[in-house]
Amino acid sequence: MSRPDERPLTRLPTLQPKKSSLELCVFCPKLCRSACPVSNAEPRETLTPWGKMSMAYFVANESVELAPSFANPAWACTGCFGCRESCDHKNDVTGTLFEARSALAASGVAPPAALRVIERFDERSAILATNALDLSSLAEVEESAPTALLIGCAYARHAPDEARDAVRATAKLVSGNVSVVKVCCGAPLLYAGAKKRFIQQGEMLAQAIKHKARLVVLDAGCASTLRVHHAAHGTGMIAPVEHFTELAARELGSLNRVEGLADGPVRYHDPCQLGRGLGVYDPPRDLLSRALGRAPDEFQRTRTDARCSGAGGLLPVTMPEVSRAIAATRVDEHVACGGGTIVTACASSAIKLRNQGASVVDLVTIVARALGV
Repeated sequence: MSRPDERPLTRLPTLQPKKSSLELCVFCPKLCRSACPVSNAEPRETLTPWGKMSMAYFVANESVELAPSFANPAWACTGCFGCRESCDHKNDVTGTLFEARSALAASGVAPPAALRVIERFDERSAILATNALDLSSLAEVEESAPTALLIGCAYARHAPDEARDAVRATAKLVSGNVSVVKVCCGAPLLYAGAKKRFIQQGEMLAQAIKHKARLVVLDAGCASTLRVHHAAHGTGMIAPVEHFTELAARELGSLNRVEGLADGPVRYHDPCQLGRGLGVYDPPRDLLSRALGRAPDEFQRTRTDARCSGAGGLLPVTMPEVSRAIAATRVDEHVACGGGTIVTACASSAIKLRNQGASVVDLVTIVARALGV
């Protein structure tokens, strides 16, 4: 028997396949509310997973007007998957909110910051191609190499040294040269709400690597975008896709201890997209243990329960103050645990945590040193 208030999602029909996911949240007692970094940083009921899903649902079924005040909560999400881990149903809140962003953007009510990301996407993604050209001078880069390496836009824009470390380390791990991918995975388009362009971007990337034996991805967000979101839209890559830490962990015996690294606490931060997104928890710790000669230090909240850095899902541009507050909370936890150095495997997280005053080293640099490259 249907509910008296049940109605189709007429206004945003592309959300109809997500109706059951939306309703699981709308009629839930909000068990996941404490898991959301956004509503923890800015405690408003509308910003809890329940609130964000409810607003999308009520806009879609025409219970409320199609207006920015009801649409904006869909962008108040880092895509960290934290709410899913606290949900008895393991509900796909992240995927549903990203779908809602696309439907709302198509209806003309996306936040101005999200629209600017879409407008500037080609300009920003061109930086990745420029970075690839810069890396082409390295001896380890060869256009025809069977292993493709996707650095990611965050590394291209903000971490060129780590990008070079990735090229040299990947080449050492595969015992051969690598080709550097010049095409963005399209994650900013997904986060902003440009679904059609996101799918087209995935098709462009698939075309760029169609003759490659495998694709190694350095950026955790790019890896999750490919293996989770592009796969959900049917734009999965033909070549096998693996994160750099997965490749390196299989060659653990090739790594040596890095002298001087263990001076003081060295604490591993789980990137949301690598951990909860792809379930990759042990490989980074195995690599760090090998380089340290001991197990790395840990945060109080780790693995599936790890706190977000606030760097994902476009939150730094749609809600910059909240993004900074989330990062500050993670750094405060680090200090409370004894401080020292944070190691992570995500450029966006590293940048965000550094901006809050933490000492942060990217794991790819440690692996490169452990390999002697």
